[in-house]
Amino acid sequence: MISGMDNKPPHPLVIVKLGGTFEAIRAQRGDFENWIADGLDSQTLPILVIDPRRGDALPAPEDVSGVVVTGSHAMVSHREPWSETTAAWLARLVAHGTPVLGICYGHQLLAHALGGEAGNHPRGVEVGTVTVTLDEAAATDPLLHGLPAQFPANVVHWQSALRLPEGAVRLAGSDHEPVHAFRVGENAWGVQFHPEFDAQTMRDYLDQLAAPLKADGIDAGALRERVAATDSAAQLLGRFARIAEARQGA
Repeated sequence: MISGMDNKPPHPLVIVKLGGTFEAIRAQRGDFENWIADGLDSQTLPILVIDPRRGDALPAPEDVSGVVVTGSHAMVSHREPWSETTAAWLARLVAHGTPVLGICYGHQLLAHALGGEAGNHPRGVEVGTVTVTLDEAAATDPLLHGLPAQFPANVVHWQSALRLPEGAVRLAGSDHEPVHAFRVGENAWGVQFHPEFDAQTMRDYLDQLAAPLKADGIDAGALRERVAATDSAAQLLGRFARIAEARQGA
């Protein structure tokens, strides 16, 4: 006889929404959580979006199959109450072994949550399509293995993971950003780049940021012309979903 426990639905794959895109982009193309869900493309796990900024409860680590933390236009160093609450929860997830993927703000918040440091990048903003170079450790990393040694990725960030937590493994960087990816333990990753940004999203961001970038002496139009496809970076969302699915089925 099959017990009722065997018929329990799978735990969700949670997207933690810590920010949103510009309204002009959202109206046409959706928001961070939509792009991430599309990239995860899980066929076996339900997707649950929660937003701690509006007071949504953060589930117990044992009640989720995996967690993706979005980017944000906020700054980790400002230590907003919702951000610090999420950081403490991330530390619990990592201790439990729950698969975690932090993107941009989520990458920096994961570093902060585990004892590292996030703050303003000493060289300022990195934006547009850049070349990410994998470290040797990526060759055996469960998430990054098999990717090209160098691949294009879309980025937009003023802050960075300035210091990684003790025991973290650096996995990738760029000419501007020393830490574009890291892993803590076996199942927690941060990526500074945006695997959910396609070329049109990156162009739209450059259009929205043209004025502040110009104030910093950066030509958004020139960067827009160099935007490229980022298929290798985009793979990471589906790869992460497979990791979460495998853990759920274990």
